[in-house]
Amino acid sequence: MEVIEEKNRLKFFPIMMFAVVMGLCGLTITYQKAALWLNFPHIIGEVFMYITTAVFLVISLIYLKKFFKYKNAVQNEFSHPVRINFFAAVSISMLMLAIIFKEIYPFLSAIFWYPGTLLHFYLTMRTISFWINENQQLDHSNPAWFIPIVGNVLVPTAGVGFVDLGLLLYFFSVGIFFWIILFAVILNRIIFHNQMVVKFMPTLFILIAPPAVGFISYFKMFGVIDTFALILFNLALFFTFLVAFMYKNFIKIKFFISWWAFVFPLAAMAISTMLMYSQNNCMFLLLLSYVMIAVMTAIVSIVIYQTVLHIKKEEICIKE
Repeated sequence: MEVIEEKNRLKFFPIMMFAVVMGLCGLTITYQKAALWLNFPHIIGEVFMYITTAVFLVISLIYLKKFFKYKNAVQNEFSHPVRINFFAAVSISMLMLAIIFKEIYPFLSAIFWYPGTLLHFYLTMRTISFWINENQQLDHSNPAWFIPIVGNVLVPTAGVGFVDLGLLLYFFSVGIFFWIILFAVILNRIIFHNQMVVKFMPTLFILIAPPAVGFISYFKMFGVIDTFALILFNLALFFTFLVAFMYKNFIKIKFFISWWAFVFPLAAMAISTMLMYSQNNCMFLLLLSYVMIAVMTAIVSIVIYQTVLHIKKEEICIKE
């Protein structure tokens, strides 16, 4: 019975698979914006749009099947001190799909944005109340804790035009506040305590996401590059330089599904760099935009290859 249970891959289909959708959404939006600001072919973004949507639907259906067949396994993930943070990847995926469809199919964008925002509101409350009610071990803290927080900052990016600015500012404020709090907690853990488990090393890239997404959201709401916007952009730039400087920490890591944590933050930085370039035509930012797009595309290609390879080897969706 135990052997059969271990071979049942549906039961071990992880909520972290939605990080795949986040990564592909980031890639799609990057090429959509590259077409807008750098004259890239529009067809690239359109193709990725359909691929990303299909992947979201497939992963959602598989996880929904897991929910109905193995409710206890889902409940265990929802009560796990690390995995609970990845449930927000579901609502973030919906919010990012809303961004993808915003200019082309506004109605479809709204279909993703409204339930995505409501779901993320619930998941934020559920996650933070879980942190408060359950004693958390310091070793469980890692940059993946930013995932439920980043989603709040992401809400305004597609929400402009759907609801009042005041509601968007609510989500933005919550995201920025908890980003600062959690950053202090996680930096304390990283510097003064045990190193993170190797499988979570890629989540260091998530440090880039809050200021990068915050910069984009702030500009979407107010349409200006003021001092606060520059602070957010420069912090995102700093963390990008930092993880690039630490590249040796990542190149020999064994493949885990957490490798997808590389993609979304890089996409957020690429988009924010292109946005900044569109406002001031700085040649450094133009060069950096091309570098970010090239690096992100190369990493996505590697991660997709490794993901498919390990699925064929049946090394994903197994009992840990």
